[in-house]
Amino acid sequence: MQPSRWTSLWDVLSGPVNAPNSFLWGVEAGVAFRDLLYGSALGGRGEELRGRSVVIATKDQFTAALALIELDGVARRLVLCPTDLPPGQLGFVMESAAADAMVSDRTIESPEIPRAACFVLCKPTISPGGCNRNERTRTEWVLLTSGTTGRPKLVVHTLASLAGAIEHHGPGGKPRVWSTFYDIRRYGGLQIFLRAFLTSASLVLSNAEEGTADFLARAGACAVTHISGTPSHWRRALMSPSMHLLAPQYVRLSGEIADQSILSRLRSVFPEAKVDHAFASTEAGLAFEVSDGLAGFPAALIGRSSDVETKVEDGSLRIRSSRTASCYLGRSANSLRDAEGFVDTGDMLELKSDRYYFVGRRDGTINVGGLKVHPEEVEAVINRHPRVEMSCVRARKNPITGSVVVADVVLGKKSDAAAQSEEDLQHEILHFCGNLLPRHKVPAAVNIVPALPVDAAGKLARNHA
Repeated sequence: MQPSRWTSLWDVLSGPVNAPNSFLWGVEAGVAFRDLLYGSALGGRGEELRGRSVVIATKDQFTAALALIELDGVARRLVLCPTDLPPGQLGFVMESAAADAMVSDRTIESPEIPRAACFVLCKPTISPGGCNRNERTRTEWVLLTSGTTGRPKLVVHTLASLAGAIEHHGPGGKPRVWSTFYDIRRYGGLQIFLRAFLTSASLVLSNAEEGTADFLARAGACAVTHISGTPSHWRRALMSPSMHLLAPQYVRLSGEIADQSILSRLRSVFPEAKVDHAFASTEAGLAFEVSDGLAGFPAALIGRSSDVETKVEDGSLRIRSSRTASCYLGRSANSLRDAEGFVDTGDMLELKSDRYYFVGRRDGTINVGGLKVHPEEVEAVINRHPRVEMSCVRARKNPITGSVVVADVVLGKKSDAAAQSEEDLQHEILHFCGNLLPRHKVPAAVNIVPALPVDAAGKLARNHA
């Protein structure tokens, strides 16, 4: 079945292209996808959710995936709640989505949950039962993304918009085993879940409570061939002693700027693998993928392709395509598109020669005496230093300039030749930056730290200090 004809996950599951040996693996449970044809993870109660707006609030990705497969085409709306959603936001999400039902793998007692809401328990095992599949519903998929008010934005997609960039690979070729550091309840992880499911591949899910080394070991034991994550995910992985257990054919980066240092390191560690970095956002969908091993992307990608149109306006990337979400939900929701149908991503670009480079987020700049500094631009330089594994640049208040730039740096493994004091190394990194950056972008201080926090979306937690 081709992407344009995917009306629900069930249609794919029951179609002729679904491979009988495709599996979904969690940390403690696994299931063959085709077993879902003959049973239910919802205890046979899926029919009670027909036509409802359903919040999926499971602790585990595995049970969330089972619920998505069972309820797509049955529920009117599926709202994917990540595990880090603050408890106080659940009521806001339910109200904004007009939710009248909830699916979870645990009992949730909260005064925010309407008493009239239907509650269904989802288990990591398949039992007899199921839904009437003769009746079809066009299901909306609602993803949560961060909002400026502290409350999440609810972004409405369809299976068609989510799967628009996925190419079909049916049975017959070499079996693919996908995995991702992402949570599948976020756009980046959901893309990998759909790529696996819709292309007859298997999928190994990560777990928020699982360490990087344990996840890499499990992915290696499952012979993962295709794997994705943010650059921060990959930098952490490269510091893990379990990295050698992974031997992928395909490595994918998205969610953050992929600078040259991380791209070069991955190509060095996995010389036989194809390394892609993709640009996508929850609202705009996937815009393009870059496979040439270089940071940024060719300027020729700006313009119109078969199903995506991009442009640069006021320095930021704008996208218009069939992969774009339809709207935000909620009484005070803003418009998602402009008058011409473009989504302003807020990601700022700089053109050098015939290539565009991402320099940072428009709303993340540091003001140094009236001059703007994008933290990501400074990090890209610091990460080029041979002793640096990863870095995070942030603002520190200053009575003269308003703010100055400071950098927290995680070092890689020491070598005998690189033995030097921490103070000397700090000065060396500052000198390194001074040779490559304008004066106002050079950090006022470099702090050597043992680790950098990464948020639940796999991105650097820039407000950690």
